[in-house]
Amino acid sequence: MAKRSYPLSKVYGLLEPGPVVLVTTARKGRANVMTMSWHTMMEFEPPLVGCVISGRNASFETLRATKECAINIPTRELAKQVVGVGNCSGLKVDKFARFGLTPVDAAEIGAPLIEECYANLECRVADTRLVNRYNFFILEVVKAWVDTAIKQPQTLHHRGNGVFTVDGETLRLRSNMK
Repeated sequence: MAKRSYPLSKVYGLLEPGPVVLVTTARKGRANVMTMSWHTMMEFEPPLVGCVISGRNASFETLRATKECAINIPTRELAKQVVGVGNCSGLKVDKFARFGLTPVDAAEIGAPLIEECYANLECRVADTRLVNRYNFFILEVVKAWVDTAIKQPQTLHHRGNGVFTVDGETLRLRSNMK
């Protein structure tokens, strides 16, 4: 087996953490949506999600101020909207209108959910100790919604530099964990 040195700037594509999601926030009557792929599950119950949101992103200050957001999980049918949302600023554009996304009232938070997404997670910020240094928020999922009509969702996974894979084959292996 011949291995060679790999550029550190491309490691992200090897460890890609999960599906690309659309994060929604709202403040002072204005809702926004951003594309995010830097997130990780941290705990099962209560469900905690860690995520990085750039301080240059319009959603950063809104999340910091309101301490709530929704994580909306799109499928491959929304791939063009996901990329489009990620390539423009919510300071200049109403992304819901531009990309044909339908905001829906959430049950527990002020940020909207996205109707077209396969699943929606209503979240509150649980811990901000890593925000100032790393832009890393720890979110607690307080309510979750899923479209039960979609049996095998094909989620998008970012590999870097505009390259995505689509969730594919499912393996079911026996587990002794309870």
